[in-house]
Amino acid sequence: MANSQPHDSHDPNSAEPHSADLHAADPHRTDPRTTGLRCRVRVGSADGILAVVPHLLGFHPTDSLVMLGIGGPHARIRLAFRYDLPDPPADGLTADIAAHAATVLRRQHLTMAIAVGYGLGRTVTPVVDVVATALREAGIAVQAVLRVEGGRYWSYLCGDPACCPPDGVPFDSSGHPASAALAAAGLTVRADRAALAGTVAPAAEAAQPMREAIERARRKAGRLIDLDVAAAGDDPLLPIADAGRRSVKQAIARYRRGEEVADHDELAWLGFALADLRVRDDAWARMDPQFNEAHQRLWIDLVRHLPPDFVAPPAALLAFTAWQAGDGALASIAIERALEADPEYSMALLVADALHAGLPPSAARLPMTPKQVAASYARRRRPARTSQPGWKRAC
Repeated sequence: MANSQPHDSHDPNSAEPHSADLHAADPHRTDPRTTGLRCRVRVGSADGILAVVPHLLGFHPTDSLVMLGIGGPHARIRLAFRYDLPDPPADGLTADIAAHAATVLRRQHLTMAIAVGYGLGRTVTPVVDVVATALREAGIAVQAVLRVEGGRYWSYLCGDPACCPPDGVPFDSSGHPASAALAAAGLTVRADRAALAGTVAPAAEAAQPMREAIERARRKAGRLIDLDVAAAGDDPLLPIADAGRRSVKQAIARYRRGEEVADHDELAWLGFALADLRVRDDAWARMDPQFNEAHQRLWIDLVRHLPPDFVAPPAALLAFTAWQAGDGALASIAIERALEADPEYSMALLVADALHAGLPPSAARLPMTPKQVAASYARRRRPARTSQPGWKRAC
């Protein structure tokens, strides 16, 4: 299905077409999206650019338009994002893509761009022609416009058959030194977007045990309801929220230590507790970017194991932590999982809006501490599922 929105965006904040700084591995996970170390990669040719793109996205794109935004004194790739190619070509959708790409690049003050279309000429050419024109009209210099198909590439800006023959230039992105360096640094590449989506797909073998565990979680919650408090006109569900906050806080700490939660009852209770916005927002306030990898493991475990009715909160939290880490592809897939479970889930929609606007990971800030979140709910004294204090304003 064609889509005018950028499905996946990644802000490496470090890749350069000429002298790219890309993060290197840490002792716990060799993924530069979640670490602060760097390695240096130089890519100054078309095949070098094509070697870098899959590492920036996290997968090999197909039937896609990939945009690279370049800026700064060292001409670094500051932003990479992807669109599905309209098939069949559609003038209105193509115009939307061009306008959106120009808007995102201008908003990030990026002065140069590279466009790479992956697919047949009949789907790539109509889009890149319009996009390149829109970028130039927006004052953005177009450094390269390429098409990739079947292990070959064509340049739309080169008319010299000596270097750009009509039958294309063969290339091997996996064999390029830049690709090898990025792979060693931890920027792994999956076969396609579906393979990346598979990392958060439901664990079929856990479906029945988790349904049973969720029923036990319901009974546990029922035992925590304070009927005396209800009679006094206060919130009888507060003990459930308090217990849920403690459990989620403990789970976050365990994952930060490199541990995990494998017990179905524990996973079910966490998922049940996160359905309360007080618990979810408490967890949101604990998403310290230096622990991105640990947080992603926790939310992925919950997204894969929980029944569909309980997927939206951890999937939205996963989208936020992926955005924090600059992994727009994973964030996009997590948003899809959240909105499949609840098409109106506001946190997922907020992160989706941020990605669509091309906001960088630095915008994924935590405006409130857990104590401030709790105090905000205490002041409001209204049902937990009616508001999201602070977050909408911050994101």
